[in-house]
Amino acid sequence: MPEDDVVERAHHDAEQGKSPSTQAGEFVREEFEHVRKGKHGARSPQQAIAIGLSKARRAGVKLPPPKRGRTSRKARAQAKRDSARGKSGRRPSRVRSRGVTRALRRESRSSASHSAISKQAKGSARRRGPADRRRAARAAVRTKGRAGLRRAGKKAARTRRARA
Repeated sequence: MPEDDVVERAHHDAEQGKSPSTQAGEFVREEFEHVRKGKHGARSPQQAIAIGLSKARRAGVKLPPPKRGRTSRKARAQAKRDSARGKSGRRPSRVRSRGVTRALRRESRSSASHSAISKQAKGSARRRGPADRRRAARAAVRTKGRAGLRRAGKKAARTRRARA
């Protein structure tokens, strides 16, 4: 079950008119925190993200299932079931929940490391293509403001120098 403050933040995002993926981001962030703090592990960053998205759908975030060709038919069907469960309001099974948690406890904690998440984000951005990356960068500029943009520029320059 997601923690109350996470659900609260997601509802707040919804009230502000933010997109379902932004609302779901709260659940994904919570999942990475759980892995980092050692509550359980994950086989990969993708698994941690998938768990977070599943929790978001079950909590009632109107997140559509992935499009055909992006994931397996099985994953799409599961996403639809998660959304239906979010609408029904049924409590999760205790036994099943405990079984899943015990299985996840055996997994690695390194999947939520800074470098693992960074690698996942870069790979995801690369698949989205240059135009989409540019759009995301422009949105970041609008969000950060002038001072934030300047800080980001200086950091990028430092990184480039370090790698040269």
